[in-house]
Amino acid sequence: MNKLDFARVCVCLLLLLVGTVSHAQNNVIDEVVWVVGDEAILKSDVEDERLQAQYEGRRFDGDPYCVIPEELAIQKLYLHQAEIDSVTVSEQAVLQEVETYTAWLIEEIGTKEKMEEYYNKTSTQIREMLRENMRNKQIVQEMQRKIVGDIKLTPAEVRNYFSKLPADSIPYILPQVEVQIITLEPKVTEEEKERIKSELREFTDRINKGETTFSTLARMYSEDPGSARQGGEYGFMGRGQLVPEFANVVFNLTDTKKISKVFETEFGFHIAQLIEKRGDRVSYRHILLKPRIDQKEIDEALAKLDTLANDIRKGKVSFDDAATWVSQDKETRNNHGLLANPQTGTARFEMGQLSSLISQDVAKVVDGLQIGEVSQPFTMTTSKGKEVCAIVKLKNRIDGHKATITEDYQRLKSIVTAKRSEEKLQKWIVEKQKKTYVRINPEWVKCDFKYPGWIKN
Repeated sequence: MNKLDFARVCVCLLLLLVGTVSHAQNNVIDEVVWVVGDEAILKSDVEDERLQAQYEGRRFDGDPYCVIPEELAIQKLYLHQAEIDSVTVSEQAVLQEVETYTAWLIEEIGTKEKMEEYYNKTSTQIREMLRENMRNKQIVQEMQRKIVGDIKLTPAEVRNYFSKLPADSIPYILPQVEVQIITLEPKVTEEEKERIKSELREFTDRINKGETTFSTLARMYSEDPGSARQGGEYGFMGRGQLVPEFANVVFNLTDTKKISKVFETEFGFHIAQLIEKRGDRVSYRHILLKPRIDQKEIDEALAKLDTLANDIRKGKVSFDDAATWVSQDKETRNNHGLLANPQTGTARFEMGQLSSLISQDVAKVVDGLQIGEVSQPFTMTTSKGKEVCAIVKLKNRIDGHKATITEDYQRLKSIVTAKRSEEKLQKWIVEKQKKTYVRINPEWVKCDFKYPGWIKN
């Protein structure tokens, strides 16, 4: 029996199974609307996706009952190849995304009960649905990265691409800013440090005495939002994915029953417990507690920055030099305090990017500055959840404009790279279609598909 015959047998069995289950349930009848390889796409799958898209405000370019099944079919192609290539993702990363999305849903809809009513499922069923969706989405993304590989473009290729674009197709670049920053971290008193360390030692004692578990305490007290809900657990991590101080501790743990001593990182104070080691990767759970900063220390840091800002305005010292010698922001002080946009690799930010990638507090202050102006001192929360004091300078503001090679090369290069990636993926899908058995329910076939190769003559 060849692969195509085997797939057809699987389809027949699948159709029989779904029909039998539907008849036994004697309520809402589900049905197979597509089969891709030996994987079925059910009507309920399409409905779940449609409801989720509807709540997220997504608009479809065409009939949702045509667009969604095709998107799911494309996903099946990627997932099948991922299984062949042994592409996997961290289950912990999946769970974290599920919890984040579920919390967002509940907040948007109002209550857990309203969410259950909207999806006509229990919260457990919704989480399981999301877990499957999120896992598949992450695997697809990993598979796509593998297919695309490393695309390298020369300046000549970028220029050539845009020289051929009609004038009305040249992208419009939104207004952007370049910002310098100086930060000071308010001091944490020794008394506060001792209080935190004492609390963590107490946790260790309670766990060792069997009064509670590490996971329970992590859920109740850990201030790491990325792991607290999972009992402090992360999936397998490589040494390079962790800050050095944390890696040095968890990679030296050898006994899964023992808990580390209290240790400090830039995030706060921790205790950790080994779950499992696999080669050069480690799975662990941890509890993070962050010291509270006294208002007196915040006021002192703000006062120092206020004096520094006045000295800069009077020309006693340049912002560049002050950032280099005074700022405690490790990522910018060696570049005169200039913030870097991680999405573009340049110093330019659209205001929305500045807010989402750096800080809403910074964006709010920058929005009211003139070019060359130094702000008043303010407090902000960093991406690592730490409260610091800061002053910023608006180095430059670039008005919105049609993109040009000289002004916007990196942005244009990223556009061309994305275009080449899309072309590679489209070509891969067309080739994969040819090798994959596909059956579409006759009632679902009258569609203008993006990839017409689903229907084989």
